[in-house]
Amino acid sequence: MSHQDREKLKLLQRLRKVRGQLDAVERALTADEDCGGQLMLLAAVRGGVNALMGEVLETHIRFHLAGGAKEQIAPELAEDLIDLVHAYLK
Repeated sequence: MSHQDREKLKLLQRLRKVRGQLDAVERALTADEDCGGQLMLLAAVRGGVNALMGEVLETHIRFHLAGGAKEQIAPELAEDLIDLVHAYLK
């Protein structure tokens, strides 16, 4: 399995987890569960989406800006950008 295939599989697994979290939100809303529980589920969804977005952005930076791009950025700058993205999405 190539590196690209492993990355895609990892992203799809994250997406499936977020989908499951959204299903839990739907069940909670349908069952008229308390607002506190619904808010906790929504916070989990937000965290899952942010984590997925962070992974996609990190992959983009590594492979399209720092890796094989025509105009590459310095590896140190790429790492700083990745750290910044992860800090913003937390």
